[in-house]
Amino acid sequence: MFTHRPAADRGHANHGWLDTFHTFSFADYHDPAHDGFRSLRVINEDRIAAGQGFGTHGHRDMEILTWVLAGELEHRDSLGSGAVLRPGDSQVMSAGRGIRHSEWNPSESTPLHLLQIWLLPLTTGITPRWEQRHIPAADRNDQLCPIASRAGQAGGLAIHSDATVFAATLGQDQAITHVLTKDRHAWIQVSRGAVTAGGLQLLAGDGVAVSGESAFTCTATTAGSEILVFDLG
Repeated sequence: MFTHRPAADRGHANHGWLDTFHTFSFADYHDPAHDGFRSLRVINEDRIAAGQGFGTHGHRDMEILTWVLAGELEHRDSLGSGAVLRPGDSQVMSAGRGIRHSEWNPSESTPLHLLQIWLLPLTTGITPRWEQRHIPAADRNDQLCPIASRAGQAGGLAIHSDATVFAATLGQDQAITHVLTKDRHAWIQVSRGAVTAGGLQLLAGDGVAVSGESAFTCTATTAGSEILVFDLG
C-alpha cells in the first residue's frame, strides 16, 4: 500500500527569517493523522535566510539527522562539536539524555535549504553524540546510498533507531528499486525534482508511506531528481 502525503498538505509557517514546512506534527502545527510514521517522527523542510538561524536550544532522546540541499549550515553543540555542512553532507546528533546546540546560516547573502529529520531512538537516556560525513555525489547517482543506519550496520552514520536512511539522485527516466524484507516499511521523501512510485506522480516536498509491499521502484521524470528513502521497522 502506498499512502501519499502531498507537499501542499503539510504544515507551514513563515517567520520571515525561517520558511518551514512540516510533513508531520511539529511545534504549533498538530495533525493527529500525521504524527509520524513508524520511528520517523519529523521531516521539516527549512529555508533559512542569510545570517539567521536557531540559537542555542536543547533536545533529549531523539536521533536528529540533517541533510543540506543548498547553502551552508554552521553547527555548534554542548559536546564541543562544530562544523559547517554543505550539500552532500550528512549530520547526526544523538540527543540522548540531553544536548544543547545551535544551527546557523553563516552566509551573508545565500539562503540555506535543508531537511531536518527526527527519528525515535530504540533506547532512551543514551550518551549524547555528534557525527558528520560527506556523501560523494558519485555514490548517490542513480542508486540508493545509505547515509545513516542502525549502529552503522548498513552503512552511513550510526543512529540508535530501527531505520536505514538512503539518498539518491536520479537522471531522467532512471529507476531504482528497493526491496523490503518481512515486516519492514518505508517512507519516500522527494527533496527535488519529480518521480513516480506506486503509481503516484510525486513532486518536490511530497512523501509516501509504503506498507505491505515486498519492493517498490522510484523512476525520475525530471533529471536531477533527489529522494530520501527510509527503511523502517
